[in-house]
Amino acid sequence: MPQVARFIGWSGLLLLLGGCSLFGAKDNADPPAELVDFKPTLEVETLWHAGVAGSDGRYLALRPLYHQGRLFLADHKGRVVALDPASGKTLWRVDTGLPLSGGPGAAGELLLLGTEEAELVALTQEKGEQRWRRRVSSEVLSSPAGEAGVAVVRSADGRVIGVNSSNGETRWFFDRSVPVLTLRGNSSPLVRDGRVFIGFANGKLACLELDSGTQVWETPIATPRGRTELERVVDIDADPVLVEEVIYSASFHGGVAAVSEASGVVLWKRKLSSHAGLDADWRQVYLSDNQDHIWSLDANNGASLWQQKMLHARGISAPAIVGDYLVVGDRQGYLHWFAQEDGHLVARTHVSGEPIRIKPLVVDGVVYVFDDGGRLTALRPKLPKPPKPE
Repeated sequence: MPQVARFIGWSGLLLLLGGCSLFGAKDNADPPAELVDFKPTLEVETLWHAGVAGSDGRYLALRPLYHQGRLFLADHKGRVVALDPASGKTLWRVDTGLPLSGGPGAAGELLLLGTEEAELVALTQEKGEQRWRRRVSSEVLSSPAGEAGVAVVRSADGRVIGVNSSNGETRWFFDRSVPVLTLRGNSSPLVRDGRVFIGFANGKLACLELDSGTQVWETPIATPRGRTELERVVDIDADPVLVEEVIYSASFHGGVAAVSEASGVVLWKRKLSSHAGLDADWRQVYLSDNQDHIWSLDANNGASLWQQKMLHARGISAPAIVGDYLVVGDRQGYLHWFAQEDGHLVARTHVSGEPIRIKPLVVDGVVYVFDDGGRLTALRPKLPKPPKPE
């Protein structure tokens, strides 16, 4: 499908979801929930800020990557930066001059980036030097990934390509048709132990062999229903999360499901719609739904444990687990901290004047937040000190 048509479809979908009219009628979208006063019970310290890059207001899959002791960032103008995660100090910075739209991802010692002009680029993680660059089938709107000498990239036309990490030559490709109307974005490939797990715009989750691209299994997370193309949108835009041999995946207009890593058997499924995404541990699955409500589900059976509605229509990110807490960003630049136990609010941090759409990155108890203005902020919750022995 031509990329212009896909973009127009997404623009229309954004307007319809927001309750706006193409002809200037009154906006009837739900207003964002007001921030309530509360007494914080968690102290959060800001470690550092780094003004690095930016999305130019575009809906792009450019997000922080932590790999082998470094943080990596990229922006749409082609700038790529490596940072020291402890201090925020710049280790190296390069300007590729390319319109980057997906990544960074990692494959061994390489940094992988996709462009809106249908290219996959590999840089060295040590210095940011270009190792190779190759054409793919269409715009890249997800983060490439790889291991064991194979890099995997997903393009907007539904094609997944496996390439040789050493030179970028094609090893295999896997193709899926794209529906007439889709969200502007793609689920990133999850590469683990010789397999690739990836969600598609048709609502299906697939597992491929990393070495050959051979399909191991494919299972529907959501089935298109409804009379209009809008009602039938079931994109899996959220990245899959793998916890103890179970994959958790969420779709738009579809559901959230737990799937066996080995067989693709659906262990449980819930009718909840999400495009922002989820996080999970062995106990619970946490989801931001399309109304900007946060759900906690039992990881064993999908039963609801609690629902938090206080951020309704605030344009929240996917939730991220940090210790005993859950953290989400919103379109006004706030970071909200909730207790995992029951979902009550424990802290709120105004990180930026720019929206926070990207899921916070958590590494060793530190939360890295990337806003639309291109600033990366590192924060850490202060844990209560143990009582002194008598």
